Amino acid sequence: MAEVDDDLRTEVERLKAENERLKTQRGRSTGLKVSEKGGVSVYGLGRFPVTLYKEQWVKLLAMADEIRAFIKEHDAELKTKPE
Repeated sequence: MAEVDDDLRTEVERLKAENERLKTQRGRSTGLKVSEKGGVSVYGLGRFPVTLYKEQWVKLLAMADEIRAFIKEHDAELKTKPE
């Protein structure tokens, strides 16, 4: 009986540690992955990944300066997501 209690305690401690690790990871790190359909998914920006096909990313990245200028021009109207 004591062995079962020890096993349960060990498992609970392991799960607590894993839970803490996942909590600190969530929303903090970004990453890239190839999606099932062959798109590029960016993780860590929000609750769900942002997934676009290769040509969409190329088009979006080509607009980077335009996007930065738009954000600067509309800074007062745009909101910042709270941490």
